[in-house]
Amino acid sequence: MDLDPKTDLSFTRTLAVPRSLIWECWTQPKHIPHFFVPRPHKVTACDIDLRVGGRFNTTFEVEGNLMENHGVWLEVVENEKLVFTDGYTEGWKPAPDPFMTAILILGDADGGGTTYTAIARHRSAEKATAHRDMGFYDGWGTVVTQLEDYARGLMA
Repeated sequence: MDLDPKTDLSFTRTLAVPRSLIWECWTQPKHIPHFFVPRPHKVTACDIDLRVGGRFNTTFEVEGNLMENHGVWLEVVENEKLVFTDGYTEGWKPAPDPFMTAILILGDADGGGTTYTAIARHRSAEKATAHRDMGFYDGWGTVVTQLEDYARGLMA
């Protein structure tokens, strides 16, 4: 994938969990609240229609405030790739102030694990800088650690 260092933020980690389980966690609403935002914040609602153009809606509680996030899936390749954006809502309705498009790429890693690449693609360098300064690497890094820990618990 061709990344633009001005508008794209990304990292890759190796997770000690099979990618089919990482896929399940990302694509079933019952799992999202267990990892999707850094604790102590939480997901209070999740609605997924897993198909291109289908909804990916979440509600977060951050310091007592509810934040609704409405988006759609742009690409769904089972056990390999998920792409979603807040640039549109279901029915391809343009969002008034989109923030980013997220790209998750899953691959096989040694020992049955997963190579996990997360990319946040922004419309402008300014939005990417703002996201980086908000703590993209710490926040998304925390989320993937929470995801790995949660998925490990599902294996037990």
